[in-house]
Amino acid sequence: MSIIYITLAVEDSLSEAVARKLLHQSDKNYYVTNCLGGKGFGYLKTKINAFNKASRTLPFFVLTDQDIGCPPEKIKTWLNCKPHPNLIFRIAVMEIESWVLADRQAIAKFLSVSASNFPYKTDELSDPKQFLLAKAKKSRKRSLKEDIVPKTGSTAKIGPNYNARLSDFIRNNWSVHRAIKCSESLSRAFNKLQKFNHHLIVNE
Repeated sequence: MSIIYITLAVEDSLSEAVARKLLHQSDKNYYVTNCLGGKGFGYLKTKINAFNKASRTLPFFVLTDQDIGCPPEKIKTWLNCKPHPNLIFRIAVMEIESWVLADRQAIAKFLSVSASNFPYKTDELSDPKQFLLAKAKKSRKRSLKEDIVPKTGSTAKIGPNYNARLSDFIRNNWSVHRAIKCSESLSRAFNKLQKFNHHLIVNE
């Protein structure tokens, strides 16, 4: 199987962990040459057209959160021209945490709470991050709660090791094949990666 060299562009380390896991668990032989971003959606928004142009020679996988609006509208707003076939631009509905939560079996075991606490359609959660934090508060694992949940009275929105602990969970426990059953946006993104073929275009 030929290698598909690809560049990632993501909002943060958790999104990077998810993106890498999708590539790893696909049937394609992806090799990540570089990972850009990690600075929130603003960086991706300002660079997306440059990524689109660069994808003519090297494929790009850009992953961002929906937050508001709808994915097609966001893509149209961000890009000033038609996406190149080598640009895989995917949006997590509503945010990356909905994909994290979609593997109900694994996240329940990780947080040490019942799987019955988690929905079968995570894209329908209006605030997946707050939903995840609420479940983490119920965890019987003290160290996990201290890492993921912000301290009482703190102005922080997440715990001190939120991204690190969840990224570790994605790498070691999370399965895209289970998760796609509970998230339509994840299923579409994974299907895109499964069917992707590098378009070699000369003199474009």
